[in-house]
Amino acid sequence: MARAKQFYSTVFGWEFKDWGPEYIDFAPESGGIAGGFRLSKPEETSGSAAPLIVLYSKDLKATEAAIVAAGGAIIVPTFEFPGGRRFHFSDGVGNVLAVWSE
Repeated sequence: MARAKQFYSTVFGWEFKDWGPEYIDFAPESGGIAGGFRLSKPEETSGSAAPLIVLYSKDLKATEAAIVAAGGAIIVPTFEFPGGRRFHFSDGVGNVLAVWSE
């Protein structure tokens, strides 16, 4: 995490917030976009670990229903974390993203 923070702070000027030892994020104010990094587990190869795009929704349940209705799949059910609630989904064409709300 320290290496990622150093790299992106130096290159893009991003300012990070720590959410425990395994997750950091940056806000649009410093990055132009919001994003975060999760610490990979040792069994994950570099090909299976990828940046997670996190979208915002005011209504997680409605967004979850729309994803499923459009042919996507929920791959990590809604869970709470210090910044709110979030779930992860597959869009049906190989991309995995997340949706969060306060």
